[in-house]
Amino acid sequence: MQHGSPIAIGLRVAVALIAILAVGTGFSDQAMAQDAASSLVSNIAGFGAGLPALISNDGADGSTSYSLSLQILALMTAMTVLPSIVLGMTSFTRIIIVLSILRQAMGTQQTPPNQVLIAIALFLTFFIMSPTLTVVYETSAEPYLNGKISAENALNSATNDMKKFMVKNTRKHDLNMFLDLANKGAVEQPEDVPLTALLPAFITSELKTAFQIGFLLFLPFLVIDMVVASVLMSLGMMMLSPMLVAMPFKLLLFVLVDGWSMTVGSLVATYVV
Repeated sequence: MQHGSPIAIGLRVAVALIAILAVGTGFSDQAMAQDAASSLVSNIAGFGAGLPALISNDGADGSTSYSLSLQILALMTAMTVLPSIVLGMTSFTRIIIVLSILRQAMGTQQTPPNQVLIAIALFLTFFIMSPTLTVVYETSAEPYLNGKISAENALNSATNDMKKFMVKNTRKHDLNMFLDLANKGAVEQPEDVPLTALLPAFITSELKTAFQIGFLLFLPFLVIDMVVASVLMSLGMMMLSPMLVAMPFKLLLFVLVDGWSMTVGSLVATYVV
């Protein structure tokens, strides 16, 4: 069974309206108006049938298959929302916020630059999400590409796998708050949690954790700033910038304690996969 495309349906409606207006505004011969309308409808119907790129087919098993053009359209739409998916359903948000706070605490201005921080956050995100993404590929993408399951089943399976990851890394308090705001009852399985409540709960939990980690990273550098400022005040060097003097000591401390490895390792260890 084939469903007409929205374009063909819209054209048929337009033809019907044209026929009605023609009859009302001056077709003296009603038979002539009917013949003209039927001719236009048949032509438009043939035009709609000539657009196989905009149809969908219902299989015998109840599944729906879409033409290649519709699949490409869906893929391009998914690409436009990919940044939101990366920000809202993965570990990217927590990592990039912690790295940004760390850069501010060290006082290095634009070093490392934003491109480097984003690259580090993306690579760490792929590392953290690799077990979940592997499961999504094995249970959803690969069977769909092999034609074993429909697109709808593949999407549901991938969504459930992502829900498991987000539920494990979301605070229960935040999740219960959004479930209550949405008037949803208690859920027993991660698959039962609606995305409308899970996504904002996950983002809120990520922001809270990121700021907690950033606070702990900020403290030792703040102590260095206070010590340097006190020393400069006691020496009467009030015209000398404490930030400029404290920066070498911050960098020395960060290198001596192997700060990058500690920060990256701590971020990865905060996730449950």
